[in-house]
Amino acid sequence: MATVGLILGILSLVGGSVPVVNSFPMWLFGIAGIIVSSIARKQKKTLTATIGLILSVIGTALALSVWVACLTCVGAAGLTGILENFN
Repeated sequence: MATVGLILGILSLVGGSVPVVNSFPMWLFGIAGIIVSSIARKQKKTLTATIGLILSVIGTALALSVWVACLTCVGAAGLTGILENFN
């Protein structure tokens, strides 16, 4: 269980830092990693579960911030009329 949390944390961290890959599922991987790592830590406190929890929290925060930044850029481009040139 701790290994699954670690893998989900790595996926959310790596995938969340790439704007093209950072779509909806990357922060979901992070949230799932937080849940799985927390359950694994309650069962037995291992280093793998702790690292998985830390990576999942950082990956979720990074993925959400990159996602919000991309939405903000698209919104700003729409407000300034840049997107009208692509029609």
